[in-house]
Amino acid sequence: MRLRCAVLDDFQKVATEVADWDVVAGDVEVVPFDRHLDREDDLVAALADFDIVVTLRERVPFPGSLIARLPRLKLIVASGMRNSVIDYAAAEAHGVTVCGTASSSTPPVELTWALLLGLARGIVEESNALRSGGPWQSTVGADLHGRRLGLLGLGKIGSRVAHVGLAFGMRVTAWSQNLTRERADDVGVELAPSKEDLLATSDFVSVHLALGDRTRGLLGPAELALLKPTAYLVNTSRAAIVDQDALLDTLRAGRIAGAGVDVFDIEPLPADHPMRTAPRLLATPHLGYVSRSNYATYYGQAVEDIRAFLDGAPVRRLP
Repeated sequence: MRLRCAVLDDFQKVATEVADWDVVAGDVEVVPFDRHLDREDDLVAALADFDIVVTLRERVPFPGSLIARLPRLKLIVASGMRNSVIDYAAAEAHGVTVCGTASSSTPPVELTWALLLGLARGIVEESNALRSGGPWQSTVGADLHGRRLGLLGLGKIGSRVAHVGLAFGMRVTAWSQNLTRERADDVGVELAPSKEDLLATSDFVSVHLALGDRTRGLLGPAELALLKPTAYLVNTSRAAIVDQDALLDTLRAGRIAGAGVDVFDIEPLPADHPMRTAPRLLATPHLGYVSRSNYATYYGQAVEDIRAFLDGAPVRRLP
């Protein structure tokens, strides 16, 4: 009897197209789910007959209470090599192996610039006006050349965002709690003397920090108040780094020129969520990692993880 594998959140219905699942077809029945399940009871009902679950990023939490209610579960494969919503101790206690996959930093870098450029040049507003018979030119674009780009975080993603900013002729400044002058010099950017200085002097601010105790709520009402009225804020990292209520208040009051956001406190975003109608906001549904090559990596390595598990030699084990 074949094992059953659930592939969660396959919204685009491509999980079985971008990877070769034939290598496990004789042993595993693969069942994609193209709708999101967010209630624990719904997950238990849907996954009760599955031995393997492939989960996309950190969209579906696997707390101990859920794992305990899935007695058939033997393997969780999570895309990426870091996942904060899986209870690893509970998985181990219930005999569930957890494995990960590689993940490219290229797609979120590219999306960061899509949002930043979309904001700066009013792309959505102008395109909508053109297609609907609206005014011919109604916005005045914000220049990038010679402007200051402030980066919160200068890791793999932040440093690549910095290189693009430098190519545009921007003055790039970076800050994080552990950032050193040597690291900033290596990337070719300035080290901001403080978070507050970076926020107050930047024309564009982009967030590229991992979420943790020190970064949760890092940008609250006081920090957002430091931004220039002409500044733009971009967050493709994690929603909780920016106080969501404070960001909504800032946008509604018109205290900054705009924000580009790819991450939210609840995902998928409920139909009545205020972020859907906030003014001065360019928002995308967490597309940072969503690219064909990245999906090929996620699902291709998920197949490898499953094959290795079936062969008794699991690879890329988490945590």
